[in-house]
Amino acid sequence: MAWEAVVGGDQSAVGGHGRDALLSAEDLPDGVLVADHRGRVVAFNRMAARLSGVPADSALGRDFRDVLPLHDPEGRDWWKCTDPYGGLRTRVRQPERLVRLADGREVMMAARYVRREPCGDVVRLVVTLREAAGRACSERSSADLVSTVAHELRSPLTSVKGFTATMLAKWHRLTDTQKIFMLETVNADADRVTRLITELLDVSRIQSGRLEVHRQLVDLGERARRIIAGRVAGGDPEDRFRLDVRGPLPEMWLDVDKIDQIISNLVENGLRHGAGTVTVVIEPYEGGAAVSVRDEGEGIRPEAVPRVFRQFWRGKRRGGTGLGLFIVKGLIEAHGGTITVGRAPSGGAEFRFIVPAGTPEFV
Repeated sequence: MAWEAVVGGDQSAVGGHGRDALLSAEDLPDGVLVADHRGRVVAFNRMAARLSGVPADSALGRDFRDVLPLHDPEGRDWWKCTDPYGGLRTRVRQPERLVRLADGREVMMAARYVRREPCGDVVRLVVTLREAAGRACSERSSADLVSTVAHELRSPLTSVKGFTATMLAKWHRLTDTQKIFMLETVNADADRVTRLITELLDVSRIQSGRLEVHRQLVDLGERARRIIAGRVAGGDPEDRFRLDVRGPLPEMWLDVDKIDQIISNLVENGLRHGAGTVTVVIEPYEGGAAVSVRDEGEGIRPEAVPRVFRQFWRGKRRGGTGLGLFIVKGLIEAHGGTITVGRAPSGGAEFRFIVPAGTPEFV
């Protein structure tokens, strides 16, 4: 007779009445092992068999420790360390943690100690298993983030420390020109650190879903003109830019700061990784607007397109943190829009994002 129950609780029905409403262990996405009051396996679903490599038929009736030998990351026998049936009687669960199977593979394991009464004997042990690949990917992402931040911070902070130490030690021997150069460098490096911290905060808000959009009436053409004018004032040649606003746009209720950030990042990306003229095309599109930023460089290789908006992706010129396009995508999606990358008519890369007109915040 197949075991059917709510994992970690008494046998019961879920979402209805009768036998058809019972939740089977085979319906669960995780591996499940259930042992009775003697430690004998009474349920072992297909996912548990797949993760452990032990056929379900051969697991039933055997001691749970023989069916599923587990070790902690230090190599110790997990079941000897935790002693589910003879340990503390106040325990009712084991929080999820990383353990190793007999062949060395890592899985995430959690357990429930079912007792009929508080501090009573364990009448049923319920163990759940799932693959550790997601955790490993998350840990690699975190390690990449730490490594990237450390690398990007080291250079400007080293410069700031070096110049300030020089000015403190040799202030009276430095010329005014030297002092101005050092202060300008320190100021630029401080701006660089500030930008990095802003990017990290944006990444955190995007990943946690805490990104807020404060909508107001925005003239996309005017925002693009201001951004291009700022680049020209900063020293970029005026003939490297072209703005093409096509047709009247609907009233666009967007977050002006985030739209500026999106367009600025895409324009800077075109300047840094592309070549020739960077063209910004703004046009109405299905009740909203579409903005395309194009360059005349080599473009993005087709095999790289799926990775462009991931964290830490960089093109051939591996400058920056690799977070810019990831942040751009998050900001656009926060507005309810989408972004794609393809080949521009001139042969370079084209980043095209579409945003709906939006709704005023007071509505």
